[in-house]
Amino acid sequence: MDANKEQVQALAEIITKEILAVMREDDSAAAKGQFCKVEMVDGLQVTTCFDEFGEIISAGAERLTTTLGNIPDNLEMAGKIDHTLLKAEATREEISQLCFEARKYNFASVCVNPTQVKLCKSLLRGSSVKVCTVIGFPLGATTPEVKVFETRQTIEEGAEEVDMVINIGGLKDKNYELVARDIRGVVKEAHSHDVLVKVIIETALLTDEEKKIACLLVKEAGADYVKTSTGFSKAGATVEDVALMRRTVGPLLGVKAAGGVRTREDFEKMVSAGATRIGASAGIKIVKGDSGSQPAAPVAGAKNY
Repeated sequence: MDANKEQVQALAEIITKEILAVMREDDSAAAKGQFCKVEMVDGLQVTTCFDEFGEIISAGAERLTTTLGNIPDNLEMAGKIDHTLLKAEATREEISQLCFEARKYNFASVCVNPTQVKLCKSLLRGSSVKVCTVIGFPLGATTPEVKVFETRQTIEEGAEEVDMVINIGGLKDKNYELVARDIRGVVKEAHSHDVLVKVIIETALLTDEEKKIACLLVKEAGADYVKTSTGFSKAGATVEDVALMRRTVGPLLGVKAAGGVRTREDFEKMVSAGATRIGASAGIKIVKGDSGSQPAAPVAGAKNY
């Protein structure tokens, strides 16, 4: 049998196993008025069950089989970058400068802390640049209810995308139900307002198996992206982690690489590994492709904001 036939046969076996697994879960849940979603990658199966109202009632992970993912097609460079300023000491003038740069270079979004959402929404009015903010940032240790409230409030003030941090301790405790509910609460609130959700799993703090489980929980909870890092932990994105995340979630879910992406070479490596969005404070340097770019001209009157 040649290599292509072997690949087709292997893929057919994988699909058959996945279909049978889903059928088994659906049969057992139907009698209880529930439905379950099953995701598998590299010998891991994550199952999340919902009640008739769409609330997560259980989640678990076990070793079983494998699945396959693809690297999506490339998009225009600037349109993949969330122009980011999340440092605690960021001033209104710096945020205004960030928005000016985002308009000039047509980045996908500006990513800022919640208290700066309203200012960014005003400064970016009439442009295609989105306002992105962070939820439960940077530790992910706030309660699910607080994350939902924070999501609702920031959306009311103009956020069009939210990047939430998972309950990292809960994941490491194997409390997958808690992690799934945590994500689902933010997704449900955000999606009710047509707001996109990216979920930060903080890869530097996880084992490879925990990264895979986190990615599958993110996918099953209905989020739009899985994101590597906050940029405030002991390390940021790596090519290896991005590739693992892409392979785990498959071709349809977004993957955002953030933390330590500072050059065009970094950008290209992350995209080649499967990233569809990049979070970076060095967006201009990346787009210009040099190491000595000067900052853009300041916004006129920025000091008055």
